[in-house]
Amino acid sequence: MFLTLALGLFIAVGANAQEVQSTCHTSDEGTNAKGDWYVGTGDIGNVAWTEWSVSPTIGYGITDDIVLSASVSQADSEADINLDVSARYFKSGYFAYVSTTGLSIDNLKLGVGKLFTIHKGVYVDPKLVYDTNAKTANLLLGFGLKF
Repeated sequence: MFLTLALGLFIAVGANAQEVQSTCHTSDEGTNAKGDWYVGTGDIGNVAWTEWSVSPTIGYGITDDIVLSASVSQADSEADINLDVSARYFKSGYFAYVSTTGLSIDNLKLGVGKLFTIHKGVYVDPKLVYDTNAKTANLLLGFGLKF
C-alpha cells in the first residue's frame, strides 16, 4: 500500500514537472544517451513491508535507446547470490523491460515503465513487470544516479 502511494506521488510530480524536450540527446536533458552510466537499485520494495530488499545495479547505454544492466541480489544471508541481467528499450519517455536471472529464459521477466529524472542525474524508475515463471505481475520501484 505504501509503495503504491509513493509511486502515485512520484508519477504525479513527474508528470507535472515534464517539459518539452528537444531532439538533442544529452544526459542533462533527462534523455538516455549512448555512453550514459546508471548506478542504482533494481527494486527497493522486493518482498514485503518488513523484508526490504535492495539489489545493486549497474547499467550502460549502448545506444541512445538501449540500456543493458546487471544487478546482484540475495534473498537472505543463507540464500545463493543471483546475477540478474536486463535490457531496456526507451521510446517517447517510456521503456520496455526484459530481465532474466542467471541468463536463463526460464526466469524471464517482461515489463514497461518510465524513468523520471528528479534532479541532475538522480532518477526514479517505476515499472510494471510480469514474471513468466511465477505467472505474476508486480510493481517495482528502483532509483539511482545517471552520469
